[in-house]
Amino acid sequence: MRYAAITGWGMYVPQQILTNADLERMVDTSDEWIVTRTGIRERRIGAPHESTSTMGAEAARIAIKRAGISPLDIDLIIVATASPDKPIPSTACFLQSLLSASRAGAVDINAACSGFIYGLGMASSLIRCGAFNTVLLVGAEMLSRYVNWKDRNTCVLFGDAAGAVVLQPADSQTGVLTFDLGAIPETHDLLKVDAGGSRCPASHETVERGEHYIRMEGKEVFKHAVRAMGDSSLKVLHEAGLTSDQIKLLIPHQANLRIIEATAKRVEMSMDRVFVNIDKYGNTSAATIPVALCEAYDQGLFSDGDYLLLTAFGGGLTWGSAVIRWGTS
Repeated sequence: MRYAAITGWGMYVPQQILTNADLERMVDTSDEWIVTRTGIRERRIGAPHESTSTMGAEAARIAIKRAGISPLDIDLIIVATASPDKPIPSTACFLQSLLSASRAGAVDINAACSGFIYGLGMASSLIRCGAFNTVLLVGAEMLSRYVNWKDRNTCVLFGDAAGAVVLQPADSQTGVLTFDLGAIPETHDLLKVDAGGSRCPASHETVERGEHYIRMEGKEVFKHAVRAMGDSSLKVLHEAGLTSDQIKLLIPHQANLRIIEATAKRVEMSMDRVFVNIDKYGNTSAATIPVALCEAYDQGLFSDGDYLLLTAFGGGLTWGSAVIRWGTS
């Protein structure tokens, strides 16, 4: 049996920190209001010279080095992002050039905050079936470029970051064991950027109406997120033949602390086995899980042989979960 192990991992966050105190001077909000409702205390903002691809490349270089491979060994680059460098070409193509990964195919996927889990499912499937041997998966977002800094309901939530993993074949039962991907019909208007696509092309009018900014129906998204992340987590646990007691660490999408707490309760895991870094970075969409994975490993929270549960929810509305057995071979 052929499995898909994570053999390299890396993360990158911009230097600029935007605190809740900073936001108090920009919009009608307060540190107490933000922390109580979201758990966020600060977030990172990309510099003018940075983009989704440059952040992704920084994280990818660390992952490649950790895996002990050359960029020329990469067969495929998958970038999960809802904030691409440009509509055309894919951000993955920019990454291919930045990394000099000339042998690699390159493709973007957009499942918003669930994007990294979607990519994990795709990458592991391609490796397990023998189509590829080395896949670089990057979750990278520069959502600060899509935020209306006058909208206190959304500008407090989002930040910029990138995380990356290298996946390669393994003979032992390690890496991605099970995954679940899905979407809820007729919910695409709950979290969106209206303008800039073929349905609503960019124009002076769309810019004046602020239709290039993120808009969200927070209460409805919250309700769907709690249900979907919980259901999906229980499904992948069942398919892996595991109980929550056997999971070393739950690494959820970092969108809202209350959603994280509700998901942990649903899968019957105490918060001391749940990784949380939303207070430092806010919601970085497809980057939250790979960034959290890197930080949790660096903190010694799991080791070889441990089972991890990953779960996410995002615009679409999409969801995704996966069970991983940590080990590089």
